Amino acid sequence: MPTSLTDTSAYQALQQHLEDARHWQLRDLFARDARRFETFSAEGAGLFLDYSKNIVDEKTMTLLCALARNAQVEEKRDAMFAGEEINGTEHRAVLHTALRRPRSDKLQHDGRDVVADVHAVLDRIADFTERVRSGAWLGHDGRAITDIVNIGIGGSYLGPKMTCQALRPFCHPRLKMHFVSNVDGHDLDALLPQIDPSTTLFIISSKTFSTSETMTNAQSARAWFLQQAPESGLPQHFVAVSTHLELVTKFGIAPENMFPFWDWVGGRYSVWSAIGLSLALAIGIDGFRDFLAGAHAMDKHFRTAPLEKNLPAIMALTGIWNRNFLGSTSISIAPYHQDLSLFPGYLQQLEMESNGKRVQMDGAPVSVATCPVIWGDTGTNGQHAYFQMLHQGTDITPVDFIAALKPSHHLEHHQARLLANCFAQSEAFMRGKTADEVRADMSAQGLPDAEIARLIPHRTFPGNRPSNTILMDTLTPSTLGALIALYEHKVFVQGAIWGINSFDQWGVELGKVLAKNIEAELVGQPKPAQHDSSTNGLIARARKAMQ
Repeated sequence: MPTSLTDTSAYQALQQHLEDARHWQLRDLFARDARRFETFSAEGAGLFLDYSKNIVDEKTMTLLCALARNAQVEEKRDAMFAGEEINGTEHRAVLHTALRRPRSDKLQHDGRDVVADVHAVLDRIADFTERVRSGAWLGHDGRAITDIVNIGIGGSYLGPKMTCQALRPFCHPRLKMHFVSNVDGHDLDALLPQIDPSTTLFIISSKTFSTSETMTNAQSARAWFLQQAPESGLPQHFVAVSTHLELVTKFGIAPENMFPFWDWVGGRYSVWSAIGLSLALAIGIDGFRDFLAGAHAMDKHFRTAPLEKNLPAIMALTGIWNRNFLGSTSISIAPYHQDLSLFPGYLQQLEMESNGKRVQMDGAPVSVATCPVIWGDTGTNGQHAYFQMLHQGTDITPVDFIAALKPSHHLEHHQARLLANCFAQSEAFMRGKTADEVRADMSAQGLPDAEIARLIPHRTFPGNRPSNTILMDTLTPSTLGALIALYEHKVFVQGAIWGINSFDQWGVELGKVLAKNIEAELVGQPKPAQHDSSTNGLIARARKAMQ
């Protein structure tokens, strides 16, 4: 089998097909096919995907599915679900999907039934969250908890914060959720005046209980607490999501208040584990189980639906078409739902940390571009910020529109206007506006011919901008779970086709190592021979400012 994707017959067939496709116009494709929407849409696990506004036809999708099968996507998918060691650079299985499997399932890994282990932890989470939510869990002075502070970074921060924000209408009315991640002290400093140590619960999320940023914030939070409360009160106000019992206990957290997870759970895939403790506290264990069930429904869809009707596969394949054949360098995520405002940031880690790679599993350089830049904001805000570039800029940026058909509020008029904006923008990206259409509009307004001729280039929209639209009935724990799992599996399919390991992140490590050395020099003796002149100069200026 060729080591280079571009050497495969499936890839070369797509390259030949591109000679025709590069001349297509989306408005023409729609005009020629009255059933295009029905042909290029699919649904599963409570989500509906319209991908008809991509520059594809049935032959394109057939060839893309052939590319996926040539890369053995289905076999690799089955190996992941079976618990095989697909993360080869770290010698690990990839079993985040086991975190959402029902109690009746069984999956053996390293001699243990991981599903049983998962539900044992989930039962402990259920008991703990019920005690906190009901008011039975009391602080050191006998008062109930009112504020919960999640201290973590990366997936231990992005997942819990995004999901708590997304499921805001389902959150407990008494509990206020807070999230601290940045080692910049301004992050924690801004929060502490807002909370009462006697009614605050801190969740310290760190697998090793040694993550620099997390433990710096944790130690500062601990010191702040002890300035105002007795050390005997630590067990009532600090819990841990970790695997390092010795360090957790040394910190002052009771062993029974440590919630473990496993090395087969990557950080960006960990919100389904005990890392989601803050979400379970916010929405309750029943809501958290619904969240897991929605993701499991998408898992089943991904495992069983043929590639031609498989939502994650379709998302991945149209993304590869746009990236590797049509030359798009980024994707904009546009959720038309305010509670999903943090979802684009969540996807930045999920996609770019997973597939931002330049070598294949066998160590050979990749032959094509891999992960595009992921960015975005809530839809109507984006319209008034950067949609100008999306419509008329020199780069063609695909857009994922995401919307719920029914709102979680009862305010009149808002939802119809929100959805009108969402659907109108996707149509505008597809259709554009021709010079003739611009001329007709301005003529109807009575503008003189010379003015019309001058303005036509400025008011013309090229269109032919690809997009997906993902719809759900309402944003609930279940549909949010399915939505996250949809993108997780999209990442998997693209990584499998590119031949890369989507489950390591060695690129993150170099900066961490260098930071430890530089920190020692900032507070101790500089070692100029270790650095370049720029880094030495920056260290010198910082040391002078810190004196």
